[in-house]
Amino acid sequence: MNDAAAAGTRSRALFARARELMPGGVNSPVRAFAAVGGDPFFVARAEGAYIHDVDGRRYIDYVGSWGPMILGHAHPAILDAVRKAAADGTSFGAPHEGEVLLAEEVSSFFPSIEMMRLVSSGTEATMSAIRLARGFTRRSKIIKFAGCYHGHADPFLIRAGSGAATYGTPDSPGVTHRTASDTLSAPYNDLEAVVDLFKLYGDDIAAVIVEPVAGNMGCIPPVSGFLRGLREQCDAAGAVLVFDEIITGFRVAPGGAQERFGVTPDLTTLGKIIGGGLPMGLYGGRRELMRLISPDGPVYQAGTLSGNPLAVAAGLATLRVLRTESSLYEDLERKGAWVEESLRSAAQTHDIPFTLHRVGSMLGFFFHPGPVTSWDEASESDKVRFVAFFHGLLKRGVWIAPSAFESLFVSAAHSDEDLEATETAVREAMAEAAGR
Repeated sequence: MNDAAAAGTRSRALFARARELMPGGVNSPVRAFAAVGGDPFFVARAEGAYIHDVDGRRYIDYVGSWGPMILGHAHPAILDAVRKAAADGTSFGAPHEGEVLLAEEVSSFFPSIEMMRLVSSGTEATMSAIRLARGFTRRSKIIKFAGCYHGHADPFLIRAGSGAATYGTPDSPGVTHRTASDTLSAPYNDLEAVVDLFKLYGDDIAAVIVEPVAGNMGCIPPVSGFLRGLREQCDAAGAVLVFDEIITGFRVAPGGAQERFGVTPDLTTLGKIIGGGLPMGLYGGRRELMRLISPDGPVYQAGTLSGNPLAVAAGLATLRVLRTESSLYEDLERKGAWVEESLRSAAQTHDIPFTLHRVGSMLGFFFHPGPVTSWDEASESDKVRFVAFFHGLLKRGVWIAPSAFESLFVSAAHSDEDLEATETAVREAMAEAAGR
């Protein structure tokens, strides 16, 4: 690794202290840089399109806290909402008006979400949605897709993506054989494999859960007919279709992937953007299903911090900006296309095998000639070249995820000057990566 890309003195000192107290020195695995080499930088602050480390370096940020910062960091409307909410108390453990206002906003963006339950994380949302689907159908098995990541609950750590993919351990110790046997895995974008699973296990399949645009093995969009085919299979078998829109919700369209691709799930999970950068998620869908959640029904789920007033305030402020700024999504599309062209052009200049997918302001690339439509194909990408490219960008002040299996996110805060600087950094980093 080039020394210029290494963590600075203060970051290295903090990382040494952290490793004595936290597994890997971090509170989420990919942050440790183990997949790309070197030590991570420690963040001091973030604003707009930039993140600043404790050693005084500034980076143009395309991680965006792994997706939620669609408006950029420290957006004035969000900060103002959180300050006002904090003045009235930071946690109630009781109902408050903000929960109702946020639920009304969400339903207006996502008509399929007739009722919902707020939770504190995406993992809570997906595990609760699966429990609900099992309670509704009285069945035990679920279908997920290799490389799709739905959080770290036991049923999902079967051929998972994201951090599990990065470290090559998709089947985590601690997940019991019985749990694993209830999770059926199919290749993403392979409808015929799903058809075969329904033929074998249809009477016992409670749900199909899918990232409608995969975001945790890089950005991989659905092939034509895939999502529609999942809807048809679930309808025929009486199973529940769950869209995990924790990344895609409000990102690929105001109403998420279900709006963009015109396929309606039974249940939807949301996170990231819904909390405006604070910890929050939700699951929701058809009223018939959601009425089974306690206290209305027998399917139990609870959380002391669910509906936390600070997270609700941040989420509500975010959604109101997304609703009122009419040109925001058009601008995000333009910026996403700019980053896409910068990457494609640089790779073509050096004749590097390269595949890129973009859905709105969400992008993913692979050092692979393509096609890349599944986890097996994504896993064949040139990781050595990715590492060289990652560090080439980092030393030029551009921050992307330290994993070949994550997405890039463009925000409303990225200026044309930022995109021009990124284009230059991409061109120079790709030239370095060409020699690897």
